[in-house]
Amino acid sequence: MSADPGQALEMLVDITRATDETLREKARRLAGTILLERSRVGAAQARGTSRLRLRPADRGGDLDVDASMEALVEAHGAGLVPHLEDLQAVDWAQPGIALCLLVDTSGSMTGGRLAAAALTAAACSWRAPEEFSVVSFERTATVRRGLHQPQPPELLVDQLLGLRGHGVTGLSAAMRAAADQLVAARSSRRITVLLSDCRATDDQDPVGPASVLDELLILAPADDADDAYALAAATGARVETMASAADAPSALGRLLDP
Repeated sequence: MSADPGQALEMLVDITRATDETLREKARRLAGTILLERSRVGAAQARGTSRLRLRPADRGGDLDVDASMEALVEAHGAGLVPHLEDLQAVDWAQPGIALCLLVDTSGSMTGGRLAAAALTAAACSWRAPEEFSVVSFERTATVRRGLHQPQPPELLVDQLLGLRGHGVTGLSAAMRAAADQLVAARSSRRITVLLSDCRATDDQDPVGPASVLDELLILAPADDADDAYALAAATGARVETMASAADAPSALGRLLDP
């Protein structure tokens, strides 16, 4: 670990797939302990006073008539019922951040990428303990931890260490799942963290679904980041690259605290 933490983490995660059951379980316990210890980069978010925020009315809250007047007048003039997404509402927002982590599990889930996923999840749970979601995806998306679902970080890390990659890369489905998770967030900053090379292989353009997210941050492998940069250029996202799994917490910290 001291000489080459990235290689050590990758080797340890590979051992979690050992055929020997006793060795496999010992490796998973050790990997979970080390990953949690290395995940705490940067301070946990402080709590403070709630404040009012303006948001589309289809996301909840109380209708703000003044802010919605233009849409109401246009709909009335056309003899139509206004759509909720065209109206504005206000509700109370908590300070801090709500995070949705999207973990790409398509293709081959190598030891390095698996370790990076578990490390990033642990770091996210440290940064946003009250509003934090994890979604894995290949062609479809699977919620591993709901935004307000209580789950110890140890169990989440262990769950991610058990993932195996397969299938195509469905970035569009992942973006829509993130939007569904974050719509219920109370925090004033709602962030989607995408852990992927961003190479969509399901013939669905991810730019549209990605563009509706409040804030998209991408963690990509340093040796395979061209598609990540292209997606970021098209959507206004920010990118950090990781040479190894050990870089995940510090890369996340740079994205969250630029």
